[in-house]
Amino acid sequence: MSLTIAVESPRQEGVIRLLDMSSAYAESLYPPESNHMLDLSSLEKADVTFWVARVEDVIVGCCALVEAGDGTAEIKRMFVDPAARGRNVARKLMETLEATAHERGLSAVRLETGIYQPEAIGLYRKFGYFEIPAFGSYQPDPLSLFMEKRLEQTS
Repeated sequence: MSLTIAVESPRQEGVIRLLDMSSAYAESLYPPESNHMLDLSSLEKADVTFWVARVEDVIVGCCALVEAGDGTAEIKRMFVDPAARGRNVARKLMETLEATAHERGLSAVRLETGIYQPEAIGLYRKFGYFEIPAFGSYQPDPLSLFMEKRLEQTS
């Protein structure tokens, strides 16, 4: 299996398919007010880095790092095609995202995920993320879990 991860445009058929799958999954678990998905045009903004994971030439995963402008960033739209799970795609996306956050000198990476997504929560905890109160424009939500990882900068 040849897995590649590269910064690419989210506006391509395979990515849109993943984003649609991700949205449908979240909509099956949570009411609309508890879904905090970025739309396609938001993923194309200058403060967003968007990665695409491919096995051979097939798009199997994606994630975005959205810089807040205050030295922190947020993970958005992390999703792996269910057919490609168990192949370390999410782990490789996280490693790539965190390496970029370190290179950019960010102090912390944050995220919001839902309480009914134990696989996602487990992945983030494995990478050292811990629970924090709602941040940024988020409001406290009993269906949301807010997490953060502080990044040590090496000079």
